[in-house]
Order: sequence, then C-alpha cells, then structure tokens
Amino acid sequence: MSHAQGTPRPTPRYEVDVSSAQTCLAVVPAGIADWVRSVLEHEKVAAAALSIVIMDDPAIHALNRRHLGHDWETDVITFPLSAAEDPTLAGEIVVSAETAIRQAVEHGHEAAYEIGLYLAHGILHLLGHDDHAAADRLEMRRKEAEIMESLGPDRIRALVRNPHPPQGG
Repeated sequence: MSHAQGTPRPTPRYEVDVSSAQTCLAVVPAGIADWVRSVLEHEKVAAAALSIVIMDDPAIHALNRRHLGHDWETDVITFPLSAAEDPTLAGEIVVSAETAIRQAVEHGHEAAYEIGLYLAHGILHLLGHDDHAAADRLEMRRKEAEIMESLGPDRIRALVRNPHPPQGG
C-alpha cells in the first residue's frame, strides 16, 4: 500500500544501543547510533532494536571462536534476534575497531569509513542478505557501496572523534 502524495509516512521506530569495549579508536556512540538509524531508513526498515558493540581483536576473536567455530579475529559479527516475519528487526552487531584501523591503513581511507561499512554490512546480514556465494557477495558489495555513497562522508566522519588515525599502527 503506497502513501498518497502529501500524506506523511509513519516515523520509523529505532532503538539503537551503542557500547564500546576497546581503547584503540575514539568512537562517538551518538554518531554510530545516528549512522545505524540512517542505514535502517535507507533500507526502509520500519522498526528495529539493535545493540552495537565496538570491541578489540581479542574479544571479537573469542566471540568468533565460541559462536561460529572460527579461530581468528574478524571485522564484524551479527547476531539476529528476530525472525524474518517479526515486525521489529532485532539483533546485535559486533565490530572490531582494531580490524577497522588495519583495513583503513591497507585501503588508504579513514577508520570511520571501515566502521560505517561494517555496520552497513551487519545490518544487511540482519535483513537476510548473505555473502557466501559469489553472486550474493557481489550483490552485498553493491548494496554496501550504495549505502556508503548515499549517506555520505560527513556522516561517516561523525562515527569517531579522530577520523584520521595515525598511520602504521
């Protein structure tokens, strides 16, 4: 059912809790929450309750081993807490700040960009997108690029206090 022109759309309801359990990157919880809400709006999610945790490599390594059986650190892990038919998307997204810094140096951009990308990637996973098969991976990368471009660099820079971490470490 579409809304008639001039009829306001219902206001999306998003609960976003952000916490940081690391010291290598000065994240801005309000900026991260705003970014997550913007991605949810971009993806036309009506309602969501998400927990975002920014952590270091040893902590995400332990989660990856315990929950997925992978004995290595990773960039992002998602934990869906709702079924596809639930009216509210619920889940937890865990991001490694250390991996974001390393990848930012390797790719020549800001750590904030990596954090934003990981959050977009996690939300897409919670929405049912997968990246195991090559075709699915290409589609996920296309959607990530669309989100990053659409939301823009100013929103990305607002994710951390110093968007330009020292190079090399």
